[in-house]
Amino acid sequence: MFDSLTAKLSRAMKSIRGQARLTEKNIEEVLREVRMALLEADVNVQVARTFLQRVKEKALAAGPDGKGVPVLDGLDPAQAFVDIVYKELTEIMGGQAEEHPIHFAPRPPTVVMMVGLQGSGKTTSAGKLARYLRKLGRSPLLVPADVYRPAAIEQLHVVARDAGVPSFRTGEVDPVRICAVSLEEARLKGWDTVILDTAGRLHLDDTLMDELGRIKEACQPGEILFVADAMTGQDAVRSAGAFHERLGITGVILTKADGDTRGGAAFSVKQATGRPIKFVGSGEKLDDFERFHPDRMAQRILGMGDVLSLIEHAKEKLDEKEAERAAQRFVKNQFTLEDMRSQMQQMQKLGSMQKILGMLPGMGQIKEQLATVATDKRVKHLEAILNSMTPAERSNHNLLDGKRKRRIAQGAGRPVHEVNQLLKQYLEMKKMMGQMNDPKAMARMQRMAKLGGGLKLPF
Repeated sequence: MFDSLTAKLSRAMKSIRGQARLTEKNIEEVLREVRMALLEADVNVQVARTFLQRVKEKALAAGPDGKGVPVLDGLDPAQAFVDIVYKELTEIMGGQAEEHPIHFAPRPPTVVMMVGLQGSGKTTSAGKLARYLRKLGRSPLLVPADVYRPAAIEQLHVVARDAGVPSFRTGEVDPVRICAVSLEEARLKGWDTVILDTAGRLHLDDTLMDELGRIKEACQPGEILFVADAMTGQDAVRSAGAFHERLGITGVILTKADGDTRGGAAFSVKQATGRPIKFVGSGEKLDDFERFHPDRMAQRILGMGDVLSLIEHAKEKLDEKEAERAAQRFVKNQFTLEDMRSQMQQMQKLGSMQKILGMLPGMGQIKEQLATVATDKRVKHLEAILNSMTPAERSNHNLLDGKRKRRIAQGAGRPVHEVNQLLKQYLEMKKMMGQMNDPKAMARMQRMAKLGGGLKLPF
């Protein structure tokens, strides 16, 4: 979502490198470029102006001679300026994220009302939210309250089935009655969270708002989440403001963050409504849904990566027992081609290489170049080669003679030289693991590390 903005901000920051101190002159130069980057990202003009003013004030604050702030704490001017921008980006997008994005009612069920314009992704987001809550140990019920859009009710039932949660079925045709009756059902059957998928319109109108107002009055939702399409930019922000004025929304779900969007809505919606972005949807799959952390998003925008989100994602997706087994085999230098295949399959569970690289510090700016080497297609080719081997061949690479390599290449639909490249990579990895278990080699590496400046090896 922020790739273009990240690249432009990175170029802007370069102009302040090598300066001895932060002064009004060099700050004005970099802020001019930052201003253009924000406006091109479709950030609201007033929001951009407020952000830039606060950055400038903090960069020049406390200068006793009025000529700028000396750089302290071992930071050079560029680092000090980036630190200020990071803190202000975090603040403008919502500050520190709440511990729990959904406030659960003391007495269940908790009612979550999904609102927004038609086409923003409410129904899919309702399913994603239900799946997210189910992983937290909740028992959500999805309620189809859109009786106007063709097949909307059936769509919700399909989404609920895919998410592995129940959906409410009734003969009622009035949206307010559907929602009210679903609460009675939830109390009887023990569902602790009711997610109401309400109707949308192509544009704001009083009929829609009146209906939503009646549903709110009848169900007393603890959360009213506005679903905003990130592709619509400032239109999403204006719609969020209008819904908040009539209904009092409690938060925002930003959808289609993986599309060709410039990210301005993420900056502006908090300032327009005073309500935080709680979740971000970045794909069609029900698992493409994550909490919005302003501080982590600010890190991504500034090219610092997002290691915490990557770790959380890995914990959720990867098989802990398989990882432990692989680690033990690494230590014993028993790493086989079968283990290599298993690790590739595990890595693919984390998502695309672009996504993973974007979460690593310093990789944001060079992920396009890296992607030419470590593409998802390349990983699939390697996996196809490994899958074309027999279990015996994956357990003992010494069996792979020329005839077997040709058979494997033909089975995978890849040239023989790619089979040889994979074996070369495997043998280099195996050799490195052998060195890690050789006490003499380890001692030599530690001595080299000390000569190189006292670097401590992580093993």
